[in-house]
Amino acid sequence: MPQDKQRPFDAFDPDRPLMLRCACGAGHSPQQHLEPQQSPEQMSASFMEASLVKALFPVDAVRRGFLKAVGANTARAALASIVPMGALEAMAQERGSLEKKDLKIGFIAITCASPLIMADPLGFYRKEGLNVQLNKTAGWALIRDKMLNKEHDASHFLSPMPLAMSMGLGSNPVAMNVASIQNTNGQAITLHIKHKDKRDPKQWKGFKFAVPFEYSMHNFLLRYYLAENGINPDTDVQIRVTPPPEMVANLRAGNIDGFLGPDPFNQRAVYDEVGFIHLLSKEIWDGHPCCAFGVSDEFIKQNPNTFAALYRAVLTASHMASQAKDRELIAKVIAPAQYLNQPETVLAQVLTGKFADGLGGVKNVPDRANFDPVPWQSMAVWMLTQMKRWGYIKGDVNYKQIAEKVFMLTDAKKQMALAGFKPPEGAYKKFKVMGREFDAASADAYAKSFAIHKLG
Repeated sequence: MPQDKQRPFDAFDPDRPLMLRCACGAGHSPQQHLEPQQSPEQMSASFMEASLVKALFPVDAVRRGFLKAVGANTARAALASIVPMGALEAMAQERGSLEKKDLKIGFIAITCASPLIMADPLGFYRKEGLNVQLNKTAGWALIRDKMLNKEHDASHFLSPMPLAMSMGLGSNPVAMNVASIQNTNGQAITLHIKHKDKRDPKQWKGFKFAVPFEYSMHNFLLRYYLAENGINPDTDVQIRVTPPPEMVANLRAGNIDGFLGPDPFNQRAVYDEVGFIHLLSKEIWDGHPCCAFGVSDEFIKQNPNTFAALYRAVLTASHMASQAKDRELIAKVIAPAQYLNQPETVLAQVLTGKFADGLGGVKNVPDRANFDPVPWQSMAVWMLTQMKRWGYIKGDVNYKQIAEKVFMLTDAKKQMALAGFKPPEGAYKKFKVMGREFDAASADAYAKSFAIHKLG
């Protein structure tokens, strides 16, 4: 390729995103060359890419090693596959003044919220000029209501919740967005210690189970697991909505026989010797989404610079949380009373994946809980199929339209294509649930394909 047609590597230099070296190889900028300058859109794209790299790799040596190892084009492709373009566009104005510095963010005291929580004690919010007040909230209905009432600026969500809220399921419709997935896996089916001899789900008829919310992966995964084992979740068992912090107490009191809940409460039940872990949710669907970081359409439009700063803080925390070497530190910083209020040893067992199962064994499952921020739209479609399957959605569903509106991945892929790069495959990433591959292109047929369902 002629040298003057090459895209300069320095255009992707995260330390000098706007001081672009000329493609001719000389030491002047493109603006000083006789060839046409980069368009404002191209310069903005370079700046946004560089900003994101700095957020994901805050350590200079690590960042430069990454770019040197993979090359600029591969880096761009990787970035465009994981981050919503709405956030990248706001990042182009990252040095602009923040519209709102004082933010209130709601969270439930579970390990799923680790990135949002740890960003506070580790200073990621402060580094972005934000004064964040993390509001511990009692339950998911209250999380929803506080977002609808604008008491919270952004929130920890169950990943299906923004879909339900945008569709007006259980509340008035308000457009919400999944900006990133907070965690993957991180759930389990925990049974009362008295049921150690009932490991076959076919023995569970008449059981009472708890899940944290109707519009939760916990509810959908429990229903899927029960139905695959011949148990109708609507007629053979009872499923109750119970705030996660109350699950262990209800198990101890005998009010429920088990729960499919978030950590650390599965491990806390073992720690308190009132329950055992029947199976991890990753054994149902390895890599499934659990919780999300979300904001309203209105907040992004009114506060683009603030949203960008908030997004950078969360991405930085998510990247750190994904590193196994940092998990014990994370357990330490999120354990205090204002955050999870849990024994550090319980959190360490969850986050490191080396844990007692309550059956006398010690398991080593490093990805028991993981932190992958990609809001794959195929995951959203699967959630919608389960809402349809179990009667939460009536009538026809435009699965992809809803998924692409709420899960903010499509804009990133469009922008990458506009920048001249081949978009990676991945908006509708395929995965398997209990061994069965899900194809988002056949969502309606999938929803109707199960022997046990609640379709009319």
